[in-house]
Amino acid sequence: MATATQLEASPDTESGVWWLDLGGVNAYLADDDGDLVLVDAGTPRNAGDIRDGIHEAGYRVTDVARVLVTHYDLDHVGALSKLGIDAPVYVGRADAEVLVGRERPDWRNHKGLLQRVTDPLVSVPDLAVRPVEDGDEIGGFTAYHAPGHTPGHTVYVGESPSVAFLGDLVRESAGRLEASPWAISYDTDEVKQSIRRVVRVAPDFEMAAMGHGTPIMRRGSERLRELANRLE
Repeated sequence: MATATQLEASPDTESGVWWLDLGGVNAYLADDDGDLVLVDAGTPRNAGDIRDGIHEAGYRVTDVARVLVTHYDLDHVGALSKLGIDAPVYVGRADAEVLVGRERPDWRNHKGLLQRVTDPLVSVPDLAVRPVEDGDEIGGFTAYHAPGHTPGHTVYVGESPSVAFLGDLVRESAGRLEASPWAISYDTDEVKQSIRRVVRVAPDFEMAAMGHGTPIMRRGSERLRELANRLE
């Protein structure tokens, strides 16, 4: 069962962001000016966990107004078709083409080949899939195209709540942010470029919410900037 943990923007302020720890991968809920937003959707076997987490946060599954997907991977889109939601799904354009079945991952790339192996486990969701471009505003969140882990990887940054949903651009380990590694990325040079670009163009944010690891609740943009400065 997923645990819905409300992140604290400050010691005495509730953030309106919930972390759904699915065991090895994260999903999130966010109150976007009264709209409930789901960020990423775990693996196919996490559907029940996500529904439980939504209930634990005090909502119903039918309250989900939209889904923000950071990228196409089995562990981020796998439960979309199993949740029982009726909401549009926003995905970076290149990954949206794969999610709806119009394109297949590039088998000539090691990560693309891995995605092809796991493709049969992902059902095309019977939901409106809306391609996202760099700079699009979706409710209170702005999308930043951040490729490298996947071609359509997208980061979503909001000001209220002050959070960046970073997907697999980075991961947290022992309190430290690290760039997505070669084994699970299309292009690690592009990953580094994307990290530097998000630091340069996105507004500052308190919470850094990544796909793997423990979310950072204070000075998230500073921690991402520290990572950018460490990159070669």
